[in-house]
Amino acid sequence: MTTSKRRYHITTFGCQMNKADSERMAGILEDMGFEWSEDPNNAKVVIYNTCSIRDNAEQRVYSHLGRQAARKHKEPDLILAIAGCVAQQEGELLLLRVPELDLVMGPQHANRLQDLLQQVFDGNQVVATESVHIMEDITKPRRDSKATAWVNVIYGCNERCTYCVVPNVRGVEQSRTPEAIREEMEELGRQGYKEVTLLGQNIDAYGRDLPGTTPEGRHLYTLTDLLYFVHDVPGIERIRFATSHPRYFTERLIKACAELPKVCEHFHIPFQSGDNEILKRMSRGYTQEKYRRIIDMVRRYMPDASITADAIVGFPGETEEQFEKTLKLTDEIGFDLVNTAAYSPRPGTPAAVWDGQLSEEVKKDRLQRINHLVNIKAAVRSQRYMGRIESVLVEEQNPKDAMQVMGRTCGNRLTFFTGDINELKGKIIKVKINQVRPFSLTGTVVDEVVKVEAALTV
Repeated sequence: MTTSKRRYHITTFGCQMNKADSERMAGILEDMGFEWSEDPNNAKVVIYNTCSIRDNAEQRVYSHLGRQAARKHKEPDLILAIAGCVAQQEGELLLLRVPELDLVMGPQHANRLQDLLQQVFDGNQVVATESVHIMEDITKPRRDSKATAWVNVIYGCNERCTYCVVPNVRGVEQSRTPEAIREEMEELGRQGYKEVTLLGQNIDAYGRDLPGTTPEGRHLYTLTDLLYFVHDVPGIERIRFATSHPRYFTERLIKACAELPKVCEHFHIPFQSGDNEILKRMSRGYTQEKYRRIIDMVRRYMPDASITADAIVGFPGETEEQFEKTLKLTDEIGFDLVNTAAYSPRPGTPAAVWDGQLSEEVKKDRLQRINHLVNIKAAVRSQRYMGRIESVLVEEQNPKDAMQVMGRTCGNRLTFFTGDINELKGKIIKVKINQVRPFSLTGTVVDEVVKVEAALTV
């Protein structure tokens, strides 16, 4: 391949874990001498990093692949790869469906991209979906942001939720060592990053697979211990973590978050359903009563904390009464945001073959009803920000208004205000909130508010 053609493009579907994987693959490609191309049609290595958690996400992948497969007939030196969860789920079957593919690689192989591509350059069609021990993350990711960064702390998932493909496609839990995580965060601090999100498919499980126990009999390393261990990393001013599982969410973890000033007051804790029988059939391992106790505990220690969640409606066999329990929980807790989805049968999961699959009409109706309630409750929660001064980490220019920048509060509320992105990007700015919406805020830089108020008193 000539130097002029050494461009790459990665399209990412799905969760934060996929985004982090894409950044690592981009870092590998740039170490190999490739340059990023915004347009896949100008790239000679095109990778689709895929998500299989919903059927519609999977179908979008095939649509994109089809266009590039047609292009490959005109440009045979195009390298076409599919990574992520669809790749792991389908494996060699993808080569039957899209024979133009050069590389099929599961998420556990993201750090092996250079070796796998070399096999492709040598003329091979490569499938890498076997279970492997994930190599330590020694690559330098090409970070999409200059202010915030993902840091993987645990890969895989040992849960067996009956609707979920993640354990099948991402493998068993593998925790990174605290020392490796801290080292990566220290490097991010040196590079000027202000915020780190610690990532895991089930982050509360961090450390269960690492050796050693305490005299009290608990695991030597837990997420709580990790937060204490990395809290003083120089330069990092905010720490977040996701995604949590109610089964492992402890009072000790909540107390640590309350004690450690850098840990953001934002918790993402999926509840999935408000009905105990549905939760049991989902194999979630908790009741709605336990979930409520967790939220009560969070609010006891941190009354202002933002709480977001995930919910699934239309699970096989879900009755109208059971769905209404989900609405009741959503109404009574009052979340800042709930990511909602209608149940989508996924290949290889128990629930996909159960009797009692609901019609698309019923699922669509329930999704609309819960979304309506989520919007109402989010609007109520947003009211607490009105007139307050919030610290906002500036991330980007507002794509809809070139005069504004946007960033997030400690509670993860998207916030807009007038400013120059070249001057403010990566800085934490005090902003007085003067407009609230269900999922975002608008404000004015505090210095400017003071000037206006002073002028009015003259």
